[in-house]
Amino acid sequence: MDDQNKNLILATALSFLVILVWFVMFPPPEPEPADPNAPAAEAQADGPLAPAPSAGPAAGETAATGTGTASEAAADVPRIDIDTPSLTGSISLKGGRIDQLSLKDYRETIAPDSPIVRLFTPLGSVTPYYTLHGWAPGAGLSPDQVPGPNTLWQVESGGTLGPGAPITLVWENAAGLTFRREISIDEDYMFSVRQSVENRGDTEVSLAPYGIIARHGRPADMKNFFILHEGIIGMADGTLAEINYDDVEDYTLNPSEGAPAEVTQVTESGWLGFTDHYWMTTLIPAPGTPFKAVTKHDPQRGIFQTETVQQTRKVAPGETVAADSRLFAGAKEWATIRAYQNEAGVDRFLDSIDWGWFFFLTKPIFAALHWLHQMIGNMGWSIIALTLAIKALVLPLAYKSYVSMAKMKELQPEMEKIKEAAGDDRQKLQQEMMALYKKEKVNPAAGCLPILLQIPIFFSLYKVIFVTLELRHAPWIGWIRDLSAPDPSSLYNLWGLLPWAAPEPGSVLALIFIGILPLCLGISMWLQQKLNPTPTDPTQKMIFAWMPWVFMFMLGSFASGLVIYWIANNMITFTQQYAIMRSHGHKPDVFGNIKSSFKRDKPTPDPGKKK
Repeated sequence: MDDQNKNLILATALSFLVILVWFVMFPPPEPEPADPNAPAAEAQADGPLAPAPSAGPAAGETAATGTGTASEAAADVPRIDIDTPSLTGSISLKGGRIDQLSLKDYRETIAPDSPIVRLFTPLGSVTPYYTLHGWAPGAGLSPDQVPGPNTLWQVESGGTLGPGAPITLVWENAAGLTFRREISIDEDYMFSVRQSVENRGDTEVSLAPYGIIARHGRPADMKNFFILHEGIIGMADGTLAEINYDDVEDYTLNPSEGAPAEVTQVTESGWLGFTDHYWMTTLIPAPGTPFKAVTKHDPQRGIFQTETVQQTRKVAPGETVAADSRLFAGAKEWATIRAYQNEAGVDRFLDSIDWGWFFFLTKPIFAALHWLHQMIGNMGWSIIALTLAIKALVLPLAYKSYVSMAKMKELQPEMEKIKEAAGDDRQKLQQEMMALYKKEKVNPAAGCLPILLQIPIFFSLYKVIFVTLELRHAPWIGWIRDLSAPDPSSLYNLWGLLPWAAPEPGSVLALIFIGILPLCLGISMWLQQKLNPTPTDPTQKMIFAWMPWVFMFMLGSFASGLVIYWIANNMITFTQQYAIMRSHGHKPDVFGNIKSSFKRDKPTPDPGKKK
C-alpha cells in the first residue's frame, strides 16, 4: 500500500472519527418543556384554540372550534372503554375526545413489571395529548349550534369499543340538527370515524368536518437528536413534510392578528399528525377527499395542534351528510404500517418512519433485517446474518481490492528501490510509481473502495437500529437485553463480577469504563489492522495504532446492535482478506505484525557515524 493509498484511508477514517465525536460530544441541547397546566391555561379556558377556516367556505364563514380547557378533571367525565388486542383506554363523552390510550404490547423499560406505554392522556394530566373530531359551523349556524370541545355526548349504541364492536355517539341541537359520530377500531392501531349530520330543520346549513390532534407541550421522553425527526409529520399528495417543534412554535396564534399557521391544501390524499421516536398519531381523511392540513401553536397554553379540515358541506332540510376519516394512534411497527399502506390505501404511510437521506439503503436494509428476524427469531443473530449478506454482495469488489493489495505487497521491494532512486524528487517518484502500476496492472486506490462503500452502509444501519421500533427492547444473548441501548456491562465492576452497579448510560464513567462488546470491537479492529504491515511514516503509524482503541471508546456508547454489526463486519473482513491474499500467493504475517507492535521502535543507526 503506497503513501497515497494510506493517506486516503487515513483521511476517510479521520473524517469518520470526527463525525462520531460530534455525535457524542455535541448533541443538541435538551428543550425546556412548557407547563401545560400553568395559570395561563385557565385564563384561556373560554377561548379555545380554533382550527383554520374550512376548505372553500362561503364568504364570511369561519370554523371556530376548540380543544377545551386544560383544567378539566378526567375523573368527572363519563367515559367509554377501549379494549383491543393492542390498545386499552377510554373515550371522554365530554367533547367525544379519544384521550386515554395505552399500548398493551410495549413497556416503558425492559423490566417485566414496568408500566405499559401511555400514548394519549386527558386534560388535567401533566402533558395532555388527545384527539377531537367535530364540525366547524358555516352559513346558517353559530358556534353553539354545533358540538364543541365541551359538548356532552350521549351513547346511542354500543358498549366497550373493540374490534367488531363499534360505538355511536349522538347529540342534538335546538335547531333540528342531529349529530352522530360512529367510531370503530381494528385489532391494531387504526380508528375509523364517521361523522354525520341530519337536518330536520327548515333551513339549509353549511358545515365543515374536521379532526384535531392537540398536544400540550413537547413529549417528556423526546430524544432531541438530529438523526431522528420528532414533531409534525404529514403527507400531502405524495409530498412528505417534517416540521420540528421549534419551527411549529413560529406558527404562533395571536387572536388580535388572526391565526397564523402552516396550511397545506391537499387535493387527493394525505395525512397529518405527530411522530415520536417509536409512536405516532395521525389523522387520515378518506382517500380522494380534499382537505386542508393545518399546523399551529398556542404559546400561552403551550399547545401544538394539527388539523385536517375537509370541504364545507351543505345540508338541506330532510337531508343527511356524512364524512369519513381515520385515526392512527399507536406504535410505528414496520409490518403494521406497511399493511395500512398496501392494503388499506394510506398513501406512502411507510414514509412515516424516519428513513433519512439514505432511504434508498435504509429501506431495503430494514426489509432484509425484518425478513431475517422472521426466519431466525432473534434480532442480534439477524444483524450478524445481515452483515454476512452485505459482505457477500460486496465480495466481488472486495475480491478485487484484496487481490490488488496482495500485488502491492509483492511490488514492495521494487517500490522501495524507486523511492531510493528518486530521492527528494517527488515528481519523478510519482511518474515511476505510476509506470510501475501500469506495467503490473495494479490499481493503488482499489484497497480504499470497500472502506468508502462501508461508510454509507454503516450510517444506514445506524439509522435503522436507532430509528426502528423492532430493535427496541430486543434481546440477543446473556446480558444484552436491548439492542437499541448501549452494552450495559462495564469494566467499572469487572463486567458484573464486582458487587456494585455499572455507571449510568451516557455518563462520563460509562464512556471510560466500557463494556464487553466495545472491547471486542477494539480487538477486532486491531486484529484487522495486523493483516497489513506497519506504516513507515511515524505519524501514520501512531494514528493507525491508536485508531482501534479510539473507536472502541467512541462506539461504546452506541446501540449494542450497531456494535454487533461492526464486530461481525471486522471479523468477516479479516477472514475474507486473509483467504483471498493467501490464494494469490501472499501470506500475511499477522502474528509477526502483532509481535512487532509490542516492541519498542529502535533508532535506525547512522552509517556515517563512527562507533
